[in-house]
Amino acid sequence: MDPQLAQILQFVGDILPYVAVITVAAVAGSVLSTWLKIKNGYPLSNSWGFPLHPKTDRESAERITLLTNENAQLRAQLGSLNDRLQTVERIVTDQPSRLARDIDSLVDKGGHA
Repeated sequence: MDPQLAQILQFVGDILPYVAVITVAAVAGSVLSTWLKIKNGYPLSNSWGFPLHPKTDRESAERITLLTNENAQLRAQLGSLNDRLQTVERIVTDQPSRLARDIDSLVDKGGHA
């Protein structure tokens, strides 16, 4: 066998495991990246960087409308609960004498004694 060919084959044999490891790492990284995008709701893109949009149909549009309405209702409910929580926090953190005085003033205003 030609010594130059033997050197080339030796070089390819030496570098091949490194190439294989780099290829496996690149593929695993791509799969992990895609999985993380899907898991966290980021849009996917093709190999040219253009986004892959799902086809919109009537059912999807109706579902988006329903979810938007539900989101608005939940935000309103959350605001109401936040107001109630602030009232409870104020009652808990106020001095007991002030709380008793406020309750007494409310009782006196109502005509109950």
